[in-house]
Amino acid sequence: MRVVFLTHNYPRHPGDVAGAFLHVLARALVAQGVAVRVVAPADGGETGPAELDGIPVRRVRYGRPERETLAYRGTLAGAVTRPARWRDLAALFGALRRAAREELARGADLVHAHWWLPAGVAAAGQGPGVVTLHGTDVALLDRLPPLRPLGRRVLRGALGVTAVSTDLATRAGRVAGLAPGAIRVEPMPALAPAGRAHGGGGAAVVARLTRQKRVDLVLRALAHPDLAARGVALTVVGDGPERPALERLAREVGLGARVRFVGEVPPAQVGQYLAAADVLLATGVREGFGLVAVEALALGVPVVACRDGGGLLDIVPDGGGGRLVEPSPPALAAAVLDLLGDAGAAAAALAAGERWRARLAPAEVARRYAAFYREALGAA
Repeated sequence: MRVVFLTHNYPRHPGDVAGAFLHVLARALVAQGVAVRVVAPADGGETGPAELDGIPVRRVRYGRPERETLAYRGTLAGAVTRPARWRDLAALFGALRRAAREELARGADLVHAHWWLPAGVAAAGQGPGVVTLHGTDVALLDRLPPLRPLGRRVLRGALGVTAVSTDLATRAGRVAGLAPGAIRVEPMPALAPAGRAHGGGGAAVVARLTRQKRVDLVLRALAHPDLAARGVALTVVGDGPERPALERLAREVGLGARVRFVGEVPPAQVGQYLAAADVLLATGVREGFGLVAVEALALGVPVVACRDGGGLLDIVPDGGGGRLVEPSPPALAAAVLDLLGDAGAAAAALAAGERWRARLAPAEVARRYAAFYREALGAA
């Protein structure tokens, strides 16, 4: 079977984090006998190496180098609402569409479009194809009603659709008018960190510091008198546009030396910060998945998430090694106190993490996707 990954996010070089999980999936599929070829956009005129770890990668040009900034940088969703970038978006769609058509003409059996926009739009009508929803694409359907007819057409026209969480599948299925369960929930592969947490560092947040992550709730929760009395510390790992405001808020609520902003760290170092934590707070709203929660549980670190956390609700148990609460500082503070006082929480978290480790093992995810491809082609 020959499959083409069509995507606007794929590592540009060894160690690149952009779409790194797709590279893990591609390699695992190849190990199971599926021939994978990747088509992705150029980045600022750079087309990069022709292969990455043996995976053929074709980077397509779609404009002048200074205009090729829609992929890899987290800017595509914003460009959808900026008329000044619509011509660039149209050029991107066209380049991906031509490449998909060419790959199918050269013998590919199936196009696997990652994110319905832009790849799903580009692949629509070109030949056999499936779509995977990753999160930001479903958020566009929520936020921009004019896009919904296009999204509906892409999802209903695909041979099959997967989403990385139940929340995404439910939201997208509702927009597309698909029956419950028509969008299959299949997370991407991940290599959870090995070992076990030693704790002692208090609470932790690992996130890009944006409003969607709601780290302000965590800071206000840490200022709760009961947590202040126990001297519970907080380590914030990550950077982003909200960092200055969050640092000001930490001072305003009197956290002082109890809070530490580490900034962004290489992915390989995240595990050491999680291993030092007694509890992870994952307070994002409508997360696509929430991999950091899996990583924490795999180390035996209990996790607190909010009931509107989207994909986090697939991961974080409400009891045992986790707590699901309303998105308010008092509720978060109570959950932290509850977990810190629960002698069995760490062991329960570790057990939940082991289940996720097995489910997200690259070979297992690749096995499920290979079966999904065969089913889709059988229904064509």
